[in-house]
Amino acid sequence: MRSNQYEYEMILMPEKQQKSESNSSFTPYVTKDGEEYMNDEQGAHFKKILLAWKLELMEEVDRTVHHMKEDAANYADPSDRATQEEEFSLELRTRDRERKLIKKIDKTVDRIKELDYGFCDSCGVEIGIRRLEARPTATLCIDCKTLAEIKERQTGI
Repeated sequence: MRSNQYEYEMILMPEKQQKSESNSSFTPYVTKDGEEYMNDEQGAHFKKILLAWKLELMEEVDRTVHHMKEDAANYADPSDRATQEEEFSLELRTRDRERKLIKKIDKTVDRIKELDYGFCDSCGVEIGIRRLEARPTATLCIDCKTLAEIKERQTGI
């Protein structure tokens, strides 16, 4: 099959794809002295990032559908057929993750509208502009997220 290493890595490691696509096309927000946290300007900045990310994900879904229609072939060789099915399976799993991410982006945009964005769900402190630029859908501050990850590793849940 004709799959290069970069495409293979993108399918197996969607977090690489998310970081490279979602965070590469925006200008970091420059805070002003005395500026209120998560004001209208900051909210608009993050809404723009989230909507651009969602658009990229939706375009990727369209490309996948087109790719699967174009490349769908009934190979006589069982190995070729198995390879194609595995590639399609990987693509569909990636698209399923992206579908869930699109829902999360929509919820985050709703939080911006409700003026609830940028504050930790657990302790209520500011998540921070740079953390939100790195992970726009973050709902926990770095301290609470670290604690949650430690608990998760300890309990295996």
